[in-house]
This record gives sequence, C-alpha cells and structure tokens, in this order.
Amino acid sequence: MTAPARDFDAPRDLPGRAVATFEENPQIALLGTMDDAPADWLRAGQALERVLLQATLDGLSTSLMSQPLEWPELRSLTREPGSLTGFVHMVFRFGYGPRGVATPRRPVAEVLTVE
Repeated sequence: MTAPARDFDAPRDLPGRAVATFEENPQIALLGTMDDAPADWLRAGQALERVLLQATLDGLSTSLMSQPLEWPELRSLTREPGSLTGFVHMVFRFGYGPRGVATPRRPVAEVLTVE
C-alpha cells in the first residue's frame, strides 16, 4: 500500500504519480514563539504536544515538517514583519486520513517496578 506524500524536492508533476486532493489544497499551520531562546524552544515543544493531542482527539492526521526551518535562509522567509508569527519552530499539515495501525506496547509490568 502506498500513500501520496508531498515531496518538496521534486518537480510538481511527476509522471505516474497520483495527486491527492490534500496536495492541491493543504491545510498548513505554523507553530512559533515571539523569541528564539531555550525557554521558547521548551514552550514550543509543550505547545506541539497540545496541538498533536487535540488533533488526535478531533480525528485529524498530522504531518510535521521542520526540515525547511533548519536552513536560516528558509526560516527567515516564515517571518512577516508586524505579524504574530515570531520565530517558527514547526510547520504542520492537517487532514483526514486512514487510521493507522496501533503501536505495539510492552506490558507495564515489563518496564515498571512498583515497590
């Protein structure tokens, strides 16, 4: 089974590759903080946790993209003067997709000892 995926490195039209609706109209969100210090990174991580949990509760699938933000030239493009964007730490794509397979878990007794 294959699923369509956005490929930022490839040309838009690839022969033999299906284009899905979400690729034509992606729902993108940015997660950012006003400053870019270690405390802001922590707050961004906490916010990321909340966003992902809420998306799961709402039945949404998410795709995280931080690769463009690793290059200073690209990261600076996400900042708009006068906006509340600040320093972007994560780019999200939200949508509805097929349910994934449950993650295998070890029994609690195998990893936790209560004395």
